[in-house]
Amino acid sequence: MSMLTPSGMGGKYRITGNAYPRMRRPRRRGRVVAVVVASVVVLGLFGWGSLQLYHVFKGDNGSKSSAQAGPQSRTTCKPAPTPTHTGKPAPLPQPAGVTLNVFNATPRGGLAKNTADELVRRGFKVSAFGNAPGTYDKKVTQSAVLVAGPAGEAAAREASTQVAGSTVTIDPHRKGTSVDLMIGNGFKSLATLSDAAKARVVAANPPPPKPVCTTVSASPSPSKK
Repeated sequence: MSMLTPSGMGGKYRITGNAYPRMRRPRRRGRVVAVVVASVVVLGLFGWGSLQLYHVFKGDNGSKSSAQAGPQSRTTCKPAPTPTHTGKPAPLPQPAGVTLNVFNATPRGGLAKNTADELVRRGFKVSAFGNAPGTYDKKVTQSAVLVAGPAGEAAAREASTQVAGSTVTIDPHRKGTSVDLMIGNGFKSLATLSDAAKARVVAANPPPPKPVCTTVSASPSPSKK
């Protein structure tokens, strides 16, 4: 047997020339299986991500979460009610065109006279001052209440600019344009001239009425039987 004869061939074959038989390595099946599994995992992750993006853009997540959360409250707003008066509010008169009656509805003494004197210095007309009638005496908790009839509504708004935190009450049965200023327990002093000027701008341009909003709780739908 020649030295060039591969072992195991029994000396039947000789290698001649420059070509030699090549022996292939055994295939590694484990590597092929790993590659296939990795490809399946990658494709699965890609498909899952695409599905999630589809739901996000479609808005399914929000609708599902809302459905799972149960009935939700719903707020509806109606337009503001139409004012009972027509046109714009009456323009505010100048202080010289407002006649006041200054009454003290607190236990403190001297408030009516001192306040009346200061209002006169600011240009208002004061017809009378003294203790408040029983309807208001020691019953006014805020700084002041200004009482007037329908004809004195603009005059009452003008006078209210002099007392911060005051309110205006319209008595439909009252005649004339005079205004009663009832000084309450919350009164400390008249507003400064600058604050009164700012309050006059607000009183002359009242804000528009706000819309009426109501919140309704959605009741759960009855179960089917």
